[in-house]
Amino acid sequence: MNDHRSSRRGFVAALLVGLTLSLSSHAGAASAPAGFTPLFNGKDLTGWRGGDTYDHRKLLGLSPEDRKKQIDTWTKSMLEVDSKTGKPHWYGENDELVNDGHGAYATTEKDYGDFELLVDYKTVPTADSGIYLRGVPQVQIWDHTQADPQNLGRAKGSGGLWNNSPGAPGKDPLVMADKPFGQWNKFRVLMVGSRVSVWLNGKLVVDHAILENYYDRKTPVPARGPIQLQTHGGEIRWRNVAIREIPASEANAILARHGANGFVSKFDGKSFKGWAGPIDNYEVKDGAILCKEHKGGTIYVNEELTDFAARLEIKLPPGGNNGLAIRYPGTGDTAYVGMCELQVLDDDADMYKKLDVRQYHGSAYGMVPAHRGYQRPVGEWNFEEVYVTGSKITVELNGTPILNADLSTVKEFMANSAHPGKDRTSGFFGFAGHNDPVAFRKIQLKPLK
Repeated sequence: MNDHRSSRRGFVAALLVGLTLSLSSHAGAASAPAGFTPLFNGKDLTGWRGGDTYDHRKLLGLSPEDRKKQIDTWTKSMLEVDSKTGKPHWYGENDELVNDGHGAYATTEKDYGDFELLVDYKTVPTADSGIYLRGVPQVQIWDHTQADPQNLGRAKGSGGLWNNSPGAPGKDPLVMADKPFGQWNKFRVLMVGSRVSVWLNGKLVVDHAILENYYDRKTPVPARGPIQLQTHGGEIRWRNVAIREIPASEANAILARHGANGFVSKFDGKSFKGWAGPIDNYEVKDGAILCKEHKGGTIYVNEELTDFAARLEIKLPPGGNNGLAIRYPGTGDTAYVGMCELQVLDDDADMYKKLDVRQYHGSAYGMVPAHRGYQRPVGEWNFEEVYVTGSKITVELNGTPILNADLSTVKEFMANSAHPGKDRTSGFFGFAGHNDPVAFRKIQLKPLK
């Protein structure tokens, strides 16, 4: 991978040197607020490559040779010189990154996970542009004064997640916040998991909405991907482009702040007060509940629930295995006699490479598989949220939806082992320990009826 990146940078550098017009003679060093890293150095395209509306997972799935060929093609398009202006489609000028409305998209060479992005832009009438997050379209930029015979929503202004489904949260901006043409607009974009918040000129226009995967709406957006500045037919200028990568602890705090109403703590951080089951097989350590090594069994909050939501943080040791007991009756193997066991597992451990897909983290064990690839590294705390409504269960891990299942429709079971409890309408919430010191903390429940 390093060889591929080096060759790509070399290709871009050769093109830049070969241009008859210097990208910029402006010399000031790029600056950014404390904690942020400039993405544009104020003078040239160092750190950027060409890109397009192209599934980033598909790009990463190409062979190194084919991937390089595709990126080189985009980058060549990005730097082509316009015959009328004598300038490339993208160039640096007076601390501004300028695009003439043509060429491939400016795309960061680096991929990002959770981040805070700052960017100013100034565009022209009838322009249509946007910012792709992890390679997924997009935070919309357009002319809100332009006629809209197709009823696309122009009059609502910029900043919405325009490629979300009609009516979905974030599709349209909450308020119209665009400045008149000729003035600079300021974006602040916060992305944690699939959750996106957008401020335009200081006004909140998208509030913690899920960015849908334009390329496959049944699959969440990638956990990592590039930032892309879209070009779409009209000149647009960008400046003060900077990013801050968000650590796990801050990301979890951001997720915990949203939708917290109604959740009640069920663990005091010191004892098993309010819990039942084989609690002697567990311990409280550093404010968390852990299953003791070589011990197990299901412990649970001693409060029977019907429909409910659960929030908690989970930390996995290498190879860790446990589970969330959903509507557990109080005795027996919760994976079968409860509504389900939501798997808690170190998906990346070598020992689990050949599991059934219905055994990985977040899955309704043995029944419905969850999307993979959204866990934090082993040893970091994960934020998980579960909603149980009737026969339906949803799981969101670190801000990304990984399971949306209706267990009443399940007809096929792993190893043909029936799950007689899957249609239970009430029971307990707890942990189905499997000998490993998986840690749980900040455990909250919210009855839904």
